[in-house]
Amino acid sequence: MNHTPELHADRVEILKDKGRRAGRYVLYWMQGAQRVEDNHALEYAVQRANEHGLPPLVLFCLTDGYPEANRRHYRFMLEGLQDVAAGLSARGIEFLCLSGDPVELVVELAHRAAMVVTERAYLQVPKSWREQVAARISCSLLSVDTNLIVPVHIASRKREYAARTLRPRLREHFAQYCRPVPRHEPQQAPAAVKLARGLEPVDLRHIDTVLDRLRIDRTPSEVTPYFRGGEQEAERRLRIFLNRTFFSYAGFRNEPRKQAVSAMSPYLHFGHVSPLRLALEVLQVTRTDASAPRQLTLEDAIGGERGPDDGLRENKRAFLEELCVRRELAHNYVEYEPHYDRYSALPEWTRQTLTSHAGDVRPAIYDLQTLEAAATDDDYWNAAMTEMVKTGFMHNYMRMYWGKRILTWTTDPEQAYEIILALNNKYFLDGRDPNSYANVGWIFGLHDRPWPERAVFGTVRTMSAAGLERKCDISGYVRWVDQL
Repeated sequence: MNHTPELHADRVEILKDKGRRAGRYVLYWMQGAQRVEDNHALEYAVQRANEHGLPPLVLFCLTDGYPEANRRHYRFMLEGLQDVAAGLSARGIEFLCLSGDPVELVVELAHRAAMVVTERAYLQVPKSWREQVAARISCSLLSVDTNLIVPVHIASRKREYAARTLRPRLREHFAQYCRPVPRHEPQQAPAAVKLARGLEPVDLRHIDTVLDRLRIDRTPSEVTPYFRGGEQEAERRLRIFLNRTFFSYAGFRNEPRKQAVSAMSPYLHFGHVSPLRLALEVLQVTRTDASAPRQLTLEDAIGGERGPDDGLRENKRAFLEELCVRRELAHNYVEYEPHYDRYSALPEWTRQTLTSHAGDVRPAIYDLQTLEAAATDDDYWNAAMTEMVKTGFMHNYMRMYWGKRILTWTTDPEQAYEIILALNNKYFLDGRDPNSYANVGWIFGLHDRPWPERAVFGTVRTMSAAGLERKCDISGYVRWVDQL
């Protein structure tokens, strides 16, 4: 198959090759990239449709009971799909949001498709869906890596054990892949699709009605006052971050009270914004004053030699370290570790040291109900849990402390792991994400190194309330949470 030279051919993976065949449309099965802008998979589908003289058709499958997803996750996602519907309509592309089993729906629409295009999947559930679809359809199925800057298989072909081992690989490829996504406009009128009996498009204009009909967990509460989904909201928040908060990012990103963060992780999780867009926007940030430093280049953006110590360059470095290195390290972990959601996948040294200290006296023992109620004797931890429950978000520095404390309050490390992951995936809008599994693993030593031995933790890194008091305005953070 011929791939466009504009879109790196190695972003495309052929999951099933049946060659060229006739069809009524090229089907793009949207799932992890719920956006119209900066979407390599969408643009690839449009280009292939133009090559075939066919219209593109975009399908999103709304399924009941996605593992660990609840009403707050579904509302955020549906708000994003409203923007997708509007954006595709403006480009003259037909969009179908259908409710049902994704495999069955894709197979049904693939009968009349010249080919099916989707995004690369990293987690087991969507990977399984792609395997099932590939086994059942009679046309080609291709996936496009569009939710990473450097495609996961290009950055590395094996599980990397620390940021220091992945960083030079990313730096080698960063300039090549950190490029704007080529845009293609459809050359044919929107596809006219006759749906099988019983299939009706979901009316995205009435989200409450859609939510009421879904068989999903209706707890915890929704977070609409704090976060709204969609490309437009992601863009609004990005503008605020780049125009205000970004200029203090390197200095204050570990200061919870300052909230000097982008809050882009929920939008990245649902694909409402592309990491590529974030990187390109950050690289373009300038200062207008006469003392403005030279700009950070693509070549030194990731792990390059440091230039003059100036705030703007360091803000860019710090942000790209999180967006590219740390985030793509998490994707590397779930890509090459099939048991990424299990305690047994953690490095042997971490499990050994934690096991050797499993009998250590804990400062307190709290059950799940007490933790969810934020009713511990640690005011700092309670504030972090409250932020999480109310908003679906938590400052990253507090996420680390939050997880470390649960480890000290649980009778054994494997139980602690299960509790932390369950709470993470239940309450965070960005839960159930590669970052979730890597971040929870980090609490237990994943992607880290041994530290001086301590009670409970062994040689796994510790965090303490005294450390919070020494490093940041933690009392101010508690007061801020109290006002939410």
